[in-house]
Amino acid sequence: MSHPHPELSAPGPLAEGGLRVIPLGGLGEVGRNMTAFEYAGRLLLVDCGVLFPEENHPGVDLILPDFEPIRDRLDTVEALVLTHGHEDHIGATPYLLRERGDIPLIGSELTLALLDSKLREHRLRETVHHVVSEGDRLTVGPFELEFVAVNHSIPDALAVAIRTPAGLVLHTGDFKMDQLPLDSRITDLRAFARLGEEGVDLFLTDSTNAEVPGFTTPEVDISPVLDRVFAKSEKRIIVACFASHVHRVQQILDAAVAHGRKVGYVGRSMVRNMGIAQDLGYLHVPPGVMVDPKDLADLAPERQVLVSTGSQGEPLSALSRIAQNNHDFVHIAEGDTVILASSLIPGNENAVYRVINGLSRLGAQVVHKGNALVHVSGHASAGELLYCYNIVRPRNVIPVHGEIRHMRANAELAKATGVPPENVVVAEDGVVVDLIDGKARIAGKVDVGYVFVDGSSVGDITESSLKDRRILGEEGFISVVVVVDSVTGKVVSGPEIHARGFAEDESMFDEIKQPIIDALDAAVREGVGGSYQLQQTVRRVVGRWVNKAHRRRPMIIPVVIEA
Repeated sequence: MSHPHPELSAPGPLAEGGLRVIPLGGLGEVGRNMTAFEYAGRLLLVDCGVLFPEENHPGVDLILPDFEPIRDRLDTVEALVLTHGHEDHIGATPYLLRERGDIPLIGSELTLALLDSKLREHRLRETVHHVVSEGDRLTVGPFELEFVAVNHSIPDALAVAIRTPAGLVLHTGDFKMDQLPLDSRITDLRAFARLGEEGVDLFLTDSTNAEVPGFTTPEVDISPVLDRVFAKSEKRIIVACFASHVHRVQQILDAAVAHGRKVGYVGRSMVRNMGIAQDLGYLHVPPGVMVDPKDLADLAPERQVLVSTGSQGEPLSALSRIAQNNHDFVHIAEGDTVILASSLIPGNENAVYRVINGLSRLGAQVVHKGNALVHVSGHASAGELLYCYNIVRPRNVIPVHGEIRHMRANAELAKATGVPPENVVVAEDGVVVDLIDGKARIAGKVDVGYVFVDGSSVGDITESSLKDRRILGEEGFISVVVVVDSVTGKVVSGPEIHARGFAEDESMFDEIKQPIIDALDAAVREGVGGSYQLQQTVRRVVGRWVNKAHRRRPMIIPVVIEA
């Protein structure tokens, strides 16, 4: 993985009285957020999330932060603070707890409840929880923590202020400044200002929307748009959104009641998360509106609403299966309306457009962010970030949570409000920053990479094996089996050639069989022996031929058997 500071060496020991920041994920990407803070030999972790794979990660289920830089120091971890309940902030926690199961987990009520269901799936039950709310203070080791309410696209999100003798750090987590939130819980700018008066030595700020001018549209603006879509729709309505977007589901439930429709959830994570949100009082379900999704079919289409997962085009999600017409009980009919009430996470565009086209082909009208205001971002735009910088007046800034372009845009905003350029540090994963005597400086770089989860295996997949998978998927596969006499080296059987994902008619390989035999004979005459060298000979001959004749570079597996 590339860094903006490739020349950096490993950091030296942390100076006495200094605070070290070690980003293990989330800087340079939208996902797998995790940061370690070190003071006096002790560690505090903030967030532990996953990144979802893109098309160039075939067979990968999840991507984790790299724990390697702290693996031999997990006994010094005082706690893991979770800013909110999104997967890109909590999803890797079970994998961390497999390595040390008694790390105290600190977060809000909803965040820890969503995490709990995940931990149960991983059979991790004996965990240490500390539920906190805005305004709470908690001391763990040398770290004094204070929690601040922030508004985001999931309820109960928190920023965290971290006090040590090295200085005061404020980490926003993911946030925006919606002034009319559906739950009336606004970002606590009074607390931000109070911390600013105290003196914020290091400000870690959400960069996701730093390129977007102005202010993020308030959530309430979506309700009248949903109302109009519901009023116009004469058949069934299917709404796809993130399985954690409680506010969006609340708006859908309210619209359904207003238009005399019943609602069913589709997708395991949607059913689980909304059940938790309802039990804890974050989702208010009007009586009589919910029905089992299988029973919805008994109602007239104009009385049905399905709330589904799969707004990012995930291949196995409910919406993707519906778009491919292979869902168990949901089948699109001409005139149905599908609302994609979510943003496009970078890298998912092709998958989402594939789903939109599939739904359209089946006769649905698809309403999405590109043609209607059915989603607003959960992140602060440039105007809000400027506002925060002016309130907090931080001495040093590290932009976090975003691709490199987002973090650079965020850095420019910080400089525009008067933060000295040398105090604005744009780092990527692994770039270590030390706060010493009130100054943030890059101290070096630790090796971090992607940790891939494939089924039940964690970290067994390498970039090399992913490259092999990409070749298999894009270029195909050819196997060549040849039996040679162990004494004379002459070919006594074969070559037998099979291909997959390359050519249906295997007779096309007839023309290369004699050149393989000739090349093996020539190699033996020149003294080449051993099955490995002979296999390399076969690979070169087949590779040159297939590249020249067919302009392809398939994976070639030669097998030379000595008999």
